[in-house]
Amino acid sequence: MEDQINQLIIKGSDSGSVKISDEVVKIIAGMAAMEIQGVSGMTGGIAGGLAEKLGRKNLSRGVKAEVGEQEATIDIFVIVEYGAPIKDVACQIQTKVKNAVESMTGLRVLEVNVNVQGVSFGTENKDEDGRIK
Repeated sequence: MEDQINQLIIKGSDSGSVKISDEVVKIIAGMAAMEIQGVSGMTGGIAGGLAEKLGRKNLSRGVKAEVGEQEATIDIFVIVEYGAPIKDVACQIQTKVKNAVESMTGLRVLEVNVNVQGVSFGTENKDEDGRIK
């Protein structure tokens, strides 16, 4: 049997249609979130716990997205740098992710739920690319 991958299908003109997988939406959201100053990394969510800190290589892992025909809801699980104002960082993530997903996919983003899973203390656990070891 063939695995079904969730996809958004945008009905095109006579040229055909465009298919966008849920994974693409998750990657766009993850990359946008990592661009925010104060975000140290992403986690695999509640099930993954803090031990599963991720860097830039697997951005979709810290993101859950429910994509419909024209709308999306996104949950992001992040680690915030110590000293960063969590409320401000979360608001910036919401705005950046919403704008990135809407502009790149044409979907209307209903919610961006930011879940702060922990606080990172210093840069001793990061490699030269800023990824958490």
